[in-house]
Amino acid sequence: MNWDTIFLFANYWAFASWIALAFLPRNPKILATILYAGVFLLCLVYTVLIVGFLTGGIDSGGSGGADFTTLKGVMKLFDSPGGATLGWVHYLAFDLFTGMWIARDADQKRFSRVVQFPFLFLTLMAGPVGLFGWLIIRERRARAQAKR
Repeated sequence: MNWDTIFLFANYWAFASWIALAFLPRNPKILATILYAGVFLLCLVYTVLIVGFLTGGIDSGGSGGADFTTLKGVMKLFDSPGGATLGWVHYLAFDLFTGMWIARDADQKRFSRVVQFPFLFLTLMAGPVGLFGWLIIRERRARAQAKR
């Protein structure tokens, strides 16, 4: 499989999981499916890629010599097709996991889906921005629930 195929597969897989999270009922079976068929598989792909890169078993498609200890090394890694795919799968996995946490937290605090949707969308598009917004919005209700 080439890097474009892995990139597209990861994108479509994550997007399907996001659609399920945003629009399907959030019963335990559906949430477990999103967690294991979505987040778990993205984490598995990431793990295989990172282990392959670090052991030299997978060629990132770049010039090699990339490392995680310097900005220059990380830039060099992301400048390769494999490195960019690795980074993208990392974002997809963590953003989806964060979206699941937001959705569960919002359901527990009885926020409507209409209120949740913008934060889920922001998390999909710009992970930390959506999480930041959600942490601000949830605070008042979280404190009120803690007083009960």
